[in-house]
Amino acid sequence: MSERVRLAELRDAEVLLDVIYRAYALIRELGLHWPAANADLALIQDNIATNDCYVLEKDGAILATITLSKGDEVKAFTELPFIKWFAVNPDSSGQGYGGKLLDWVEEHVIHGQLGAPAVTLATAHKHPWLVPMYERRGYARIHEIETQNGDGIMYLMRKTLEYKQTNTQRG
Repeated sequence: MSERVRLAELRDAEVLLDVIYRAYALIRELGLHWPAANADLALIQDNIATNDCYVLEKDGAILATITLSKGDEVKAFTELPFIKWFAVNPDSSGQGYGGKLLDWVEEHVIHGQLGAPAVTLATAHKHPWLVPMYERRGYARIHEIETQNGDGIMYLMRKTLEYKQTNTQRG
């Protein structure tokens, strides 16, 4: 059983659309206006083409995805790298694949390649488990943003990175 992390390609867009749409079901139920939650194929393709969209696959099946943004979503608050569109295939949730992918991107890309001392992400106060999950993973709230779009308070979170070895290889 072979696991690897790689950059997504446009040929992955339909699979990523399915994974992200199903993974973001609770986001839609909560009424959050996150672009990924209601993405169509064109938006997924744009995300792949515009940003660094990583996937973790096992035996050729995409199990998780995360995007390192090349945009300026948080430039008003920080120059640190910003990750978004983190999703795990619901058929594989609870098996640690999301954590493996997040660890790999933090360690090998953000810290290892970019040399960044920390990484940021944003999540909603009203989501029932994302804030505590990221806090357990070492993220801390650094800024509160009132979205004015019905999402309520969004937290910009930061994690200081320390390099540690993982077994998942990039292909």
